[in-house]
Amino acid sequence: MSPADPELLLRELGGWDGALCRRELPCVLPRLLSMYQNSDDWTEHIRVLRILTEMFLPHINLSELEQTFFSKVLPKAIQLFDDLLYELSCQAKGLTSQNIELCKAVRNVLQTMVQLLETLTGCVRHICTLQEPVPLESIRTLPSSVLYVIKNTFMHCKDSESLYSGCLHLISDLLQSLFKETYSLQKQLMELLDMISMESASAEDSIVDMVSVIHTVLEICSVISNMDHALHANTWKFIIKQSLKHHSLLQSHLKHKDILSGLCKDTLFSFHSCLQLAEQMKLSGTQESTDYKLFQKTVKLCRFFANSLVHYIKEFIPFLSDSCCRLHQLYLQIYSKFPPSLYASVISEAHQDEIARVFLVALDPLIHQLLPFRPFLEQVLSEKLDLSPELHLPQCHLLVTIMDKLPSQPEDVQALWTTGSQFSEEVPRLSLFSALFLGFQQCSGELSLPVCLPGVMGSGQAEVPVTLYHHLCVHLCAFIASTPPSHFPQLEHALLDAVLGSSMITSLLAMDSWCFLARYGTAELCAHHVFVIAHLVEFTQKFPPKEAENLPLWQHISLKALTPDLRKHVALQLCVVGLTQCRQWLSGRCTLGELPPVNVALSVLLTVCNSAGEALEAGLQAAVLGAASQLWALLQVKQVSSQLCLQQTLCLLLPLLEFFIQTLDPQLITQVFAMQASLLELDPPDHVRLAALDLLSSVGKLFMPQEIQGQVIPKLSYLFTSLLADKTWLIYQHALEAFTQFAEATRHEDVVPQCLNSEETKNKVVCFLAKTRQGEETAEARAERVKQEKAICSAHLLKMKMDGEGGSALEPLAKRACHSPSEEQYKSAIDAAERALEAVKLLLQKGPSPAWLAVKLEALQTTVAILRNSVR
Repeated sequence: MSPADPELLLRELGGWDGALCRRELPCVLPRLLSMYQNSDDWTEHIRVLRILTEMFLPHINLSELEQTFFSKVLPKAIQLFDDLLYELSCQAKGLTSQNIELCKAVRNVLQTMVQLLETLTGCVRHICTLQEPVPLESIRTLPSSVLYVIKNTFMHCKDSESLYSGCLHLISDLLQSLFKETYSLQKQLMELLDMISMESASAEDSIVDMVSVIHTVLEICSVISNMDHALHANTWKFIIKQSLKHHSLLQSHLKHKDILSGLCKDTLFSFHSCLQLAEQMKLSGTQESTDYKLFQKTVKLCRFFANSLVHYIKEFIPFLSDSCCRLHQLYLQIYSKFPPSLYASVISEAHQDEIARVFLVALDPLIHQLLPFRPFLEQVLSEKLDLSPELHLPQCHLLVTIMDKLPSQPEDVQALWTTGSQFSEEVPRLSLFSALFLGFQQCSGELSLPVCLPGVMGSGQAEVPVTLYHHLCVHLCAFIASTPPSHFPQLEHALLDAVLGSSMITSLLAMDSWCFLARYGTAELCAHHVFVIAHLVEFTQKFPPKEAENLPLWQHISLKALTPDLRKHVALQLCVVGLTQCRQWLSGRCTLGELPPVNVALSVLLTVCNSAGEALEAGLQAAVLGAASQLWALLQVKQVSSQLCLQQTLCLLLPLLEFFIQTLDPQLITQVFAMQASLLELDPPDHVRLAALDLLSSVGKLFMPQEIQGQVIPKLSYLFTSLLADKTWLIYQHALEAFTQFAEATRHEDVVPQCLNSEETKNKVVCFLAKTRQGEETAEARAERVKQEKAICSAHLLKMKMDGEGGSALEPLAKRACHSPSEEQYKSAIDAAERALEAVKLLLQKGPSPAWLAVKLEALQTTVAILRNSVR
């Protein structure tokens, strides 16, 4: 029999062998467990726990482990662990190198923690030695308890620098031992969990337990992400392995979004670490073996994460619909920091190539897997995709990558990508073609720099870097060559939108692509093009230029596309309708609300003058100039400065007046320059300044009569002086060009020096004329400038978008009058009313009237009475 005294019992147990422990187990185990549960002394607690795990645990049957041992032992071990952590957090606050007693106490607590971890490791190690499958329910308490200890110990190690402050050196050796033992414990637990069997009768409980294990290990990943590469990778490896191993049981229970989010976060963190190391080596100009080895390890860790993403997505893609935004962002963020992005880190080509070869190549299959997944497609092609400027080029790169991979996909997948949303219940999305042109248009900074991308290698030729335009054009044409004819309608729709769009470079890309489509397309496509062109001759019949409702369309069409006879005919009709619109407004109340149709009419008249001016007879030209002069006379400086619709009117009238520059009336010339000078003092928006410069560039052709020179020349010199000093580079560049054209053509040479009232301006103009640079801009400075310009442009476009969504912000109220009506306008309106009544009188004389006429006449009589009472 065992001694009754606990201390004597523990001493006696020290001499027992395995056979004796096995024989005495039923008698001794309850007593030991009682001692263990009632012990308040940490040292005795650890001592009893070691005896339990080392001497008696090996003799307990697997089926009895949970009930007999783990459920009774581990909760008390967790309580001890929490007590130790609490003690450390309390004592660490007062720790100093002078307080020897406290330092000793802290070291004792850490040593006890190390012993506890060693004991738990031994416990887990024993289960691993069993030569049979281990059902999870037989050790239910073990994984959750051990993971709790692991997670909180790693957190303590991670926070040790701030917790122990300047006294870390006093206990660093024990903290290292603590980290090492935790590492060993985690490794042992993962080995055990790899042996787990989940094929038992109580599978539901096992599923819950295993899901809890995976989610807890995921939390550990976030703790150790920057502590140790190998540990971090092995921890993620466990998560992926166990998720895939028990795929069929766990797939509906795992927090897939959290797992994917953690993988993406750690992938991005490791990638940024790679770039930081590469950037440091680039800046230092050295490549020490230690730094380079760490760089290589970090790149390999990135590759591991990329492979993990690929494997996980392959197995669980049906459950990842709410993770597509995160995956999309991951791709964009990676490429936004990698050359040739304007926002990339400055690294050597060797490091760039290594990252691309090791990591980015491993990431590439991710896109291939996601291509058939509709939620990913809806995310990438979303109409409401609002990307920051640094993500525009990566988005373009992603779309090109998708385009390159699509030909290998089934027909239904290709159709999904090349077709935008068709029905209202669908998530609104663009077609791949439209998204590609939009993405290209947004890369204004990259196009102006320009950035260079890898070119396509030809037979026996080395790869040569090419511009973004070249890169995209080659890939788009290659895709067009492999695209089934059934997708051509969507392609041509996108091409037409791009050709007619506001971006010139995007229009050029669409034109180049369309030329390739026409030249190398199928016979069906060629037949389709012939059919479209054949119908162009019917264009004037389908959209008659004599009807006002078609003016919004005709303002965008160059009449040069028509035959000479047809061009002259259409030009005449458009002028008649456009002039009618203008005269109707001029003879009416002249409200701002009724001005938009007038602006459309002016746009049409400008299109006619620019594309078919030679077809206009002198009388018609005079009528156009007369209408423009009348409209100009109604413009008031303050209203123009505050009303967007009037600014549009001004910007249409200026090029119209430029077309008639040599026939302008002296009084009108005076009005134009007075308006421009006064408007410039009110700091008008850039588009108004640019319109003014377009007119100024042609003023050199104008000979000003003597009687107006005193009024016009000071205004002219003021305009050039102000615009040549403009801080906006686009305005400044246009001002230089306009001044050069004016100086070369004008007969008023004395005006030229008056416009250059400072040495700085004079030097800038001289340098421009001599085509010499005033200062070399470094590549870094130029890239930074382009980024700033792009940010300003993006902010402006966003503001315009928000203003547009605001609706009435850009539309003036219809009742707001542009100016007080004149006597002539009243007379014209009354004359028109009298003529209309005379016409009704004649009709009544010719035959019976309709039934509704009497009611209408009564209503008119009431209206006349109201008008009469309004006269004051």
